[in-house]
Amino acid sequence: MTVSEIFKTMEYGTAPESTSEAQAWLDRHDRTFGLFVNGAFTKPGKECFDSVNPANGEVLAALTEATAKDVDAAVKAASKAQKSWAALGGAGRARHLYALARLIQKHARLFAVLESLDNGKPIRESRDADIPLAARHFYHHAGWAQLMESEMQGYEPIGVAGQVIPWNFPFLMLAWKIAPALAMGNAVVLKPAEYTSLTALLFAEICIEAGLPEGVVNIVTGHGPVGAMIAEHKDVAKVAFTGSTRVGRILREQTAGTGKKLTLELGGKSPFIVFDDADIDSAIEGIVDAIWFNQGQVCCAGSRLLVQESIAEAFHDRLRLRMQSLRVGDPLDKSIDVGCIVDPVQHKQITQMVEQGVAEGATAFRSETVLPENGCYYAPTLLTGIEAGDTLAQEEIFGPVLVSMNFRTPAEAVQLANNSRYGLAASVWTENINLALGIAPQIKAGVIWVNCTNQFDAAAGFGGYRESGFGREGGREGLYEYVKPSYLKSLKDAALVKPHALSEGGSEGIDRTAKMYVGGKQARPDSGYSTPVTSPKGKLISHVGMGTRKDIRNAVEAASVASGGWAKASGHNKAQILYYIAENLAARAEEFQTRLSAMTGVTVKSATQEVDAAVNRLFTYAAWADKYDGQVHSVPVRGVTVAMKEPVGVIGIACPDDAPLLGFVSLVAPAIAMGNTVVAVPSPVHPLAATDLYQVFDTSDLPGGVVNIVTGDRDELTKTLADHYGVDGVWYQGTAEGSTMVEHAAAANLKRTWVNYGKAIDWMDPAQSEGQEYLRHATEVKNVWIPYGE
Repeated sequence: MTVSEIFKTMEYGTAPESTSEAQAWLDRHDRTFGLFVNGAFTKPGKECFDSVNPANGEVLAALTEATAKDVDAAVKAASKAQKSWAALGGAGRARHLYALARLIQKHARLFAVLESLDNGKPIRESRDADIPLAARHFYHHAGWAQLMESEMQGYEPIGVAGQVIPWNFPFLMLAWKIAPALAMGNAVVLKPAEYTSLTALLFAEICIEAGLPEGVVNIVTGHGPVGAMIAEHKDVAKVAFTGSTRVGRILREQTAGTGKKLTLELGGKSPFIVFDDADIDSAIEGIVDAIWFNQGQVCCAGSRLLVQESIAEAFHDRLRLRMQSLRVGDPLDKSIDVGCIVDPVQHKQITQMVEQGVAEGATAFRSETVLPENGCYYAPTLLTGIEAGDTLAQEEIFGPVLVSMNFRTPAEAVQLANNSRYGLAASVWTENINLALGIAPQIKAGVIWVNCTNQFDAAAGFGGYRESGFGREGGREGLYEYVKPSYLKSLKDAALVKPHALSEGGSEGIDRTAKMYVGGKQARPDSGYSTPVTSPKGKLISHVGMGTRKDIRNAVEAASVASGGWAKASGHNKAQILYYIAENLAARAEEFQTRLSAMTGVTVKSATQEVDAAVNRLFTYAAWADKYDGQVHSVPVRGVTVAMKEPVGVIGIACPDDAPLLGFVSLVAPAIAMGNTVVAVPSPVHPLAATDLYQVFDTSDLPGGVVNIVTGDRDELTKTLADHYGVDGVWYQGTAEGSTMVEHAAAANLKRTWVNYGKAIDWMDPAQSEGQEYLRHATEVKNVWIPYGE
């Protein structure tokens, strides 16, 4: 083809990338790999499996299937190395992370080619996106290692982090996991996906080249059961998983009650919202990047196109035209747009889901590009005629398939966007910045891209809401996933407090039963039963209602109704109400002191100290209500990335027996200060400290439904809260068995949990019982990317 012919046809020629260096690297290892444990490669195991190039079916290498013995050896090596790695100090760890970053850049081409051979993604993407961003993560977290002593005071490493990563971004996910873990002083045992383990093994090699201490990083290969072995190992203190929601739910159940810290980054069905004033050409290029980048095998892929009705027909016509020009082919060809699916199993699943969508009434349009005869290729596909409740509008396809729906108003766009069990990311396209910034906070997702898509950086946290998981990776917010408060190691087991047997009648006067508090009103229990509250000597003080599932249901409904208005209230407004609650509690201090002394048997002096501390804690969170701000991340784009602190939503709180007033206030106050609404279960032994508070709430302008109080059996009521799909988070202070129950039950919809595993907090010690640790658990971080300029 001559130059003049190229100008006339605008056709692309082939631009193959050489694989000789990658093939030579595989040959140097005889195309057979063992595991990387304690700073060296083991001999290949007896059981191996093939790593296959999905573009042509060629076997690249044989990999070892790790055994339980292998995993145990890797965890032991990590445990042994972790203490000296943490003792090296942040500055010492930073040097190693810088060295790893430099070596990734030095071997960038080899990493990129090996990634595309193993995964099937276009070489342009692995070369220009995945590998540079992986290096960026190591550079960025080298800086955090350097600053840990000054910026993370009061926190320490967790220990051994078990990490399981997916096949869609093999090396980038490794960097997301390993860099922050090492920076904070942890050691790592990582399992790459069975389809795509080669770049992890190449990374193991550069760990040796960088002089990383033996055992700090360990790589074990294998299938799903190997990941389960890592997660279940008794010496693994942290589990970080990226993958399917199904497996994430299993991991939540497996780790329940173990005390292991857990981060889950799971599936998504991200909306791509186009308003009628958007730059249409830019939006179409955006949708190309959103759904056909990496063949749509992206957890945050913009797989749900929502187009304003007035432009929908024209938008779809132009999108179909653009789809016809997408080039599908050999991933090692630098001129192609879409590579191949990672494996025939995944290809079959995509095919079946599209066929199901068509059977349900969708209309499919496929680009007419010629697909290679061999390999796992799937043509870019658009499905229209989709309804909000259809399978393909709700379920993740994880392939190059876009489903489209229309909307009329911004409110309807938000409703459709949030009509999903997922909440990972969203894109909003409009030339009206007021509209964009009005829509972004309303969408339940961890990342919002305005007039852009698939923007990532090590400085900006990434993670989801709802069944897209919990926790963040990247940015300052991601560091907290790899540290724990230093005070935890000093906690002792909480003493079991049993109700006092009734042996004496109450004092003279009218018998009074403390009611529940639901929706700003006193409420009788649905059960019609009550239970006595007695002094330590068995004297009757009062009765309280025995709450049931229906009472919890009513309280959650009231909290949900109040949630929208309270979340939108200004920080100043919330602060004023908290100050008012504190003032009214102080005005009735003597009454609460008497009540505490009667219920718990503590001295008047101790009761006075508890009431004073509760008042002070309310003032503390009133102060934080308008000061716990987000921040603008420094990311290398022309724009700003705003980390917004948002309330979790409806939080169920099971309160402790010790310090029943102060414990209640210490948990409820930070939750409502951050805009959450609460269903609180007070101490079943000393509940009157909480029920007396609703009279304080009534005189303090607290809107009805912001705080709801249901008395009764703590674990029974908390189980209902943990099961409830309308509850977004559960905090539990009780027994080790109750903690296990909460984490296990929460797996159903992957709600956030914060439990004490039967350990006793000293509620009088501010280092343990107040501060930003509580505020972090009361908030979600949403990163909004806003580019600017022409």
